[in-house]
Amino acid sequence: MDWVFPLLLLLGGLIFFMALAAPVAIALYMINLIGAYLFLGGGSGVIQLAHNLVSGVGSFALIPIPLFVLMGEVLFHTGLAKQVVEVIERLIHRVPGRLNIVAIIGGSMFATLSGSTVANTAMLGSTLLPEMRNRGYRVSFALGPIIGVGGIAMLIPPSTLAVVLGSLGGISIGALLVGGVIPGLLLAFAYLAYVILRGVLDPSIAPRDDVVVSEESLLSRLGDLMIKVLPLFGIFFCVVGGILFGWATPTESAALGAMASLVAAVCYRRLTLAVFKKCLLETAKLTAMIMFIVSASMTFSQILSISGAGDGLLQYVVSLELSRIEMMFLFAIILLFLGCFMEQISMMLLTVPFFVPLALGVGQDPIALGIMMLVAIEVGLMSPPFGLLVYVMKGVAPDIPLTTIFKSVVPYLAMSMGLIVLIIFVPEVATWLPSLSAN
Repeated sequence: MDWVFPLLLLLGGLIFFMALAAPVAIALYMINLIGAYLFLGGGSGVIQLAHNLVSGVGSFALIPIPLFVLMGEVLFHTGLAKQVVEVIERLIHRVPGRLNIVAIIGGSMFATLSGSTVANTAMLGSTLLPEMRNRGYRVSFALGPIIGVGGIAMLIPPSTLAVVLGSLGGISIGALLVGGVIPGLLLAFAYLAYVILRGVLDPSIAPRDDVVVSEESLLSRLGDLMIKVLPLFGIFFCVVGGILFGWATPTESAALGAMASLVAAVCYRRLTLAVFKKCLLETAKLTAMIMFIVSASMTFSQILSISGAGDGLLQYVVSLELSRIEMMFLFAIILLFLGCFMEQISMMLLTVPFFVPLALGVGQDPIALGIMMLVAIEVGLMSPPFGLLVYVMKGVAPDIPLTTIFKSVVPYLAMSMGLIVLIIFVPEVATWLPSLSAN
């Protein structure tokens, strides 16, 4: 059991620094310094740590991260995302919970264009929530789909977190990006079915508002759909189509997507110099944060391996002789628990070094594992007490109590957990589409 001490030291130290409210990157660097000194040979190990950090950031596989971030920032700050939601709102009417449906469809479309969970929730919350409240929607019913659909951006490409997960776990990034499409759409359809059913069973929670629907002709509204929305899906096609049909690598597809978003902003006359500067600045800030964490987490995984902690824990869990399904349920429970207290990248760096080799040992497809992990992490974004998207919504609507916001997401948490169970028993939900690109 020589592996127990280094495991407790490294994981316990990391949790200790996080408990002191240290940023994730700083906590990682601190425990990496301690681990490098103890397990990599003292001072020479610390020097090797610096080399590992540089090589980690320089990985070609991480290039899609700033490109995907740039796509989301361009679409958010130019208002093209809001344009999509406005067009969808004018198309949908004569259904219960119309604005909830607009939030789900519009948010899913924005997810296919940006991959930003926070931007998705912030944009929909600031755009739709005031109108929902003005029209008499019950607050808890209005909040749920806005927060729930924000998490779909983690699944439907472009997804920055899918790139991070693939890089940390040695999983095909292209397959992860493509594999999230079907689960993301299934989740969106489940949300739609729930909203419509609730609206039919209890009309008081979402009063019909057909009278406020634009009196424009259907032809005019369809024309706006063709002009203002459908061309933007060229961005999605650049990312997913390039990977699926084998025309481009994930990095090349990300570059094409970023270029397509800039071209779209120019064509719609939304890209000013001031907006472009803001997009670049926000991209640089977010990318720097992600790269710091990713490089440090890669080194953390190396120290775990060299210290013997990773192999020791792996052998211990293998000795339990769990089946594939039992192992996947164990992983899901751990992720759902961690999601109550940690943000998504921290969850990845703590679990990926252990989960991937254990899953491969029981014959689990790594793509299905990665997608299941992304769904579980998406649940964490909505879970009390520290769900990030809940606090984003609190920032958009500061007068609404946190208890009300958390209550609103319970049905969406349940549907997301149902998707986790589906992927565990039917991994083809996540692996079928990537398998097409390999043929």
